[in-house]
Order: sequence, then C-alpha cells, then structure tokens
Amino acid sequence: MRRREFIALLGSATGVWSLAARAQQPPAVRRIGVLLSLAESDPEGKAQFSGFTQALADLGWIDGRNVRMEIRWGRGNIDQIRTFAKELVAMQPDVILAHGTPVTAALHRETRTIPIVFVTVSDPVGDGFVAGLPHPGGNITGFLTSESAITAKMFELLTEIAPGLKRVAILFNPDTAPGGGTYYFREFEPAVRLNNVEPIAAHARSDAEIEAVVTSLGGEPGGGLVVMPDYFMLNHIGPITLLAARNNLPAIYPWRSVVTTDGPLFSYGPDLRDIVRRGAPYIDRILRGEKPADLPVQVPVKFEMAVNVKTAKALGLTVPPSIRLRADEVIE
Repeated sequence: MRRREFIALLGSATGVWSLAARAQQPPAVRRIGVLLSLAESDPEGKAQFSGFTQALADLGWIDGRNVRMEIRWGRGNIDQIRTFAKELVAMQPDVILAHGTPVTAALHRETRTIPIVFVTVSDPVGDGFVAGLPHPGGNITGFLTSESAITAKMFELLTEIAPGLKRVAILFNPDTAPGGGTYYFREFEPAVRLNNVEPIAAHARSDAEIEAVVTSLGGEPGGGLVVMPDYFMLNHIGPITLLAARNNLPAIYPWRSVVTTDGPLFSYGPDLRDIVRRGAPYIDRILRGEKPADLPVQVPVKFEMAVNVKTAKALGLTVPPSIRLRADEVIE
C-alpha cells in the first residue's frame, strides 16, 4: 500500500472512531435549581414536590440520570429563602423552579439571566416579575395561584355557613403576602362592606400576633376569619386553626389539605398540587431551548372546596345543602 493511501485510510478510520466515541458518550447532565417555600417535613410540600418530579420524569427528565436537582426548602423564613436564592444562582443551573412569591422575589433580585419558572405566585405583574401575562418578556414565567377576587369569594362562602357575621378579618403577613397584602384586600374590602359587615386587615408576623388577632375576633359574637393565600400563613397553620377552635371563630382557608377530620371548618382555593405539577412542562420546554419570555403565564384551572360538618356543629353552625353539593370533600 502506498504511503499516501495508508495515511488517508488512517485518517478516515480515526474519523469513524471519533464519531463512534462521541455517539457512546452520555448526554450532558442538566442542572435544575428548586427553591420551595415550605419545610421539607411538611406533608403538603412533599406531596407538591413529588408531583412535580413525577411529571418531570414522565417528560424524560430523571434526577440522577440526565438531570441533577439542587433542592432547597425555605420553611417560610425570608432570610433563609434569600440565602438559598444566592446559593442556587451561584451554581448557575440551566433553570430554576420558584415556589411562591417570596421565593420568586428573592431569585428575581439575584438574576435576570437564568430562566425561572414560578409556581403558586399571585401577582407576578404587580410584583415586577413579568411585563405581562401573555408576554412575560424576561427570564421569568410560570403559573398563577389565584386572582385577587378569590378572597371576596371566600368571604361569600363563609357567610353561607355562618350568616349574621358582623366583622370579618383577613389574616396575612405583610412581609410575605402579595403586594404586602393589598393584592387580595382590595377585592375583599368592598365585598365585605357590600354585605354590611366590617372588614379588618389583620397583620401578623408571628404566632403571638396571630393569637392577638384571633383572640380579639373571638371576644365578641359575630366575628369571622378569612386566611389569605400566603405561605407564611400555611407554615403557621397549626396555631391559627387551634386558636380559631378555642375562640369559636368560623374561619375559611385557601388550602384543602388543612381541612382534616379534627381540623378547620372550611376551605376554598386552587389545587396547589396541580399548579406545581404543571411547572414541569415549562421546565422541559426551557431545557429543550425555549425562552421564558415566549411562554405565557398561565392561570389555575382546578379549584377545590372542603368542609368539616363536625367542626360546624361544634361552632353551632349548619352546613347548607348549597355547600355540600359543591364541596369536593365533606367530612362528617
């Protein structure tokens, strides 16, 4: 064989070997940051995250195989959430799942380039996360929890079970609630006044302040409580429900999961597990090359209602047929 032909053959073989070697190399592992508002020990938080990872696996993304997930649990603590946001951004993941308004706000402060998909955020336009719902326009998009009118709807439902209310407080933490609480209160206040009931904006940043609000409301007949969709409130749900029961105070919550056999009276709100699960397809689309700016913010599609008849009886109330028929769960 001539020397020139041998060199050409060798070069051709080398090219084939190189292609074969590249074909045998595993695909690059992508990195997903996850920052959750709840505690890792919280059953609802675990259920929401489990649904998300399962939906992601159904789309072909499996942790430890072709993706690596960096997971942080904020426990409703603003300082911890901000620390974790800095950590995750420093890792430069391909995309971050942001769970809740405080988490999204913390990540928004840290990066304007890493793609972020939020879930269970109430007012992304008002909080400056996106330019608009149809066209987010930046590095952030995601899924709304609920629109501002939901607290007015919660009040309306509470009056069906507890007619004769004279004053109703909406409980929230101004440091963590959307718009400092104004996002939901602006719909709640006129709806309450229209029914000749006194609306009260009840701020609470600690268990002690929660106790002061609930005790004051329960001090006289005719009090009622609407708990604002706010992860601080969900993280402090134990003291709230205990104090409401102790003070014979009818209350409505935005989370179905808190209405248990021996628990609160009533709930109405979006299916949070469904919202978090719906974040997986957006993560998938971004990992495959799409941009958050081109993915419209989506609204909730499933709402849930649960009522505890036993708790109603303990409060001297009757659950009307109109509520029973509409409820997804009736606890006798």
